[in-house]
Order: sequence, then structure tokens, then C-alpha cells
Amino acid sequence: MDYFNYKDNELYAEDLKVSDLVEQYGSPLYIYSKATLVRHMHAFEDALKDNRHLICYAVKANSSLAILNLMAKMGAGFDVVSKGELARVIKAQGDPKKVIFSGVGKTRDEIKYALECDIKCINIESENEIDAIEEVAQSLNKVANVAVRVNPNVDAKTHPSISTGLKNNKFGIAFSRALDVYKRIRDSKYLNACGIDCHIGSQMTSGAPILEATDKLLELYHKLKDENISIDHIDIGGGLGVTYGDETPPSPYEYISAVTAKLKEIDVAIYIEPGRAMVANAGVLATKVLYLKNNENKNFVIVDAGMNDLIRPALYDSWMNIIEAKKNNDSKILCDVVGPVCESDDFLGKERKLSVKENDVIVVRGAGAYGFSMSSNYNSRPLCAEVMVDKDKVSLIRKRQEIEDMWALETICDD
Repeated sequence: MDYFNYKDNELYAEDLKVSDLVEQYGSPLYIYSKATLVRHMHAFEDALKDNRHLICYAVKANSSLAILNLMAKMGAGFDVVSKGELARVIKAQGDPKKVIFSGVGKTRDEIKYALECDIKCINIESENEIDAIEEVAQSLNKVANVAVRVNPNVDAKTHPSISTGLKNNKFGIAFSRALDVYKRIRDSKYLNACGIDCHIGSQMTSGAPILEATDKLLELYHKLKDENISIDHIDIGGGLGVTYGDETPPSPYEYISAVTAKLKEIDVAIYIEPGRAMVANAGVLATKVLYLKNNENKNFVIVDAGMNDLIRPALYDSWMNIIEAKKNNDSKILCDVVGPVCESDDFLGKERKLSVKENDVIVVRGAGAYGFSMSSNYNSRPLCAEVMVDKDKVSLIRKRQEIEDMWALETICDD
């Protein structure tokens, strides 16, 4: 459920017309619904209310400060994968003691910053990373809380580019090596094993893969217990899918209750890392129609949003629902919705049925996750604006980038 709905044939974001927002703030424009974000957070909280838990919002999905601040106010923790993301969380008034740091390529500088911020846990993704964390912790005379990200070799049944739990993926430490790695951590003066971590992929529309992975984590937990290695939490990662079209992913309760049922016999907190499921359907990308074009047998709707604004369709061949901001009774045409970027793969959707004319507004749904956060200045196109709607109020949470901002950090070489 979200709060983008038609009223009298006009698409609204909560209580405000999308077309009015575009008129006020320009196009392209990312629009987020506060009510949807709050509802999604409450759904995860309700699913975990009978367990010790921490909901660590995956910052990579959408790192806008206003969204991070809202998550922090609702008590969320955060899953970060860079120093920059951790700095954003702190700037947004998030609690570093509720932060877990993931990622396969943490630099020593990032590790140092994380330990200085006293974050909750660093998720180790390779055996050589142990040396780096230990070295930095020793230099700071600190004990680093760590978890091992276990690669259970479980197929998440999702797109290959967002599958992370197979043995041919770069993520995590092989399950067969995990016990020895924990023994090594136990023997270190500067490391404390506080948890087990696992994340097998994104946009999962079935709960079966996570249950298979949970069985592996339980097996490891008991092996650790036999070695007198105590851990405080099991982190099952994120990856719960959302509905872009006809997908039918389980609800947070259905997804999590099956996991908690498996873990009910052991005394650990349960951590989760929702990103897409939290923000995807809480955001849309609104864009204006520039031109209608026909190349013999193909109709094109050319809009002012390009792959630099929303790269998911071009990068993953992702299907995202595209709708009119204002419905009408005119006949629909079968068309490709394309942008102004000089790439043949610059499209938002192919083979869509729309009834539009020049200057109309159309809307890409499900754009709250991996939309703005993956945008770029390709073709020297300024980053677009973002707004947050709260009932009948709207806040500009990111100004549209000015042309001059794009080269603010550049210089011309002296002769």
C-alpha cells in the first residue's frame, strides 16, 4: 500500500496533485510520501515486536538526508557501505550506535572512522579484512565489534546483478570457512564477535531462499556455541521484494515470521536490513513529455527524465510502472518512453500503453529506491529536485542542481 492514488482522474501524492508539484518545483522531480515511509517502518516493527531486534535501514537504497532523518526519528538503525553513508547518517541525526557497516572493500580510513564513531558492528566480508580491522583497532586501542558476513551459497532467485549469496558472488565468507574465521576472531585482543550476518540478494519475491539461508545460520550458531563463542545477534539482511508490476512478494510479517519461528529457540536479537521494501513504493519520478515521435512502426514518448535520473530500466532492464498524472478518455498508443540522453538504452519503459500529449506529466512508480541514489551528471545534466509530501504540505528536501554546480570542484590546467 502507498499514498499515490487517483482522485477525479488526477494523481495525488497524499493530498497534493502531482501535476501541481511539478508546476511548482519543475521536472524531472522525485516525490516521496511520508505516510508511506511511516507505514512501511511500522510494518517491519510489528513483524518483529515479539523479538529483540534492530531494523537497519539500507542507506544505499535512498540516502537523502530527510529520509534518513525520518528513519532515525522512528528509531531505525542503519546499514551503511561507505564512510560517506555513515557521515550522512550522522548528519541526519542518526545514532551511530545503531549502525552496521557492510561492504567488501572497506578502506582503513573507513574502518578508523567507523570505530571512532563507535558504531554497533562491522560486518566482515573477507579474511584479509580481519587484518585491517585488527590493525586499526589496535592503533586506536579499541575492541572492534564484528560479525562475519556468511555466504551460504543460496540462490535468491532474483536478477543476477543483485544476487549476493552465491559462491560465485564477491560478497561474504564461504560457509565452510566461517567457523575457523570466528575462532580467529575469538583469539584476537582487538576483535569481539557479536553477531552473524547474511544477505543473499535483493528484490526477492519468495520467502523460501531466506529460510534456506536461516537454516545455515542456525547450523553455524550451534557450532559457535560448541566452541564457547557467544554471539548477540543474527542479521538476516534485507532483500524483501516489492511490487513494481505483477510481483506478489510476501508481506514483512509473512517474510519475517517464518524466520523468527526458526530462531525462537535461541537467545539472539534479530537484525534486518530493509532498503527497497522500505522506500521503493514511497517514491515516484514525475517527468514532462517533450515530444511525441513516430519512426514508421515505433512510437516514442520523449520525456525530460533520462537514464542519468533513473538508471534501473537501462541497467537491469527493470520494469517499472508508468502512468499518466492525469487520466483522460483519449485513445492510448503503444509506445516506448525514452529520455534525452544520447544512448539507445536511455529508456524508462518499453511497449507501454499511454494517452499523452506534449507537456503532459507522466509518473514512474516505485522509484523511491535506487532512483535518485544512483543518478548522475551523465551528459552534463543537473541532478533533479526531491520533495517530501506530508498530507497537504510539501517540503523541498533537495534543490535542483544548478549548471555551475556540476563543475564547482573542477579546474582548468595552467598553460
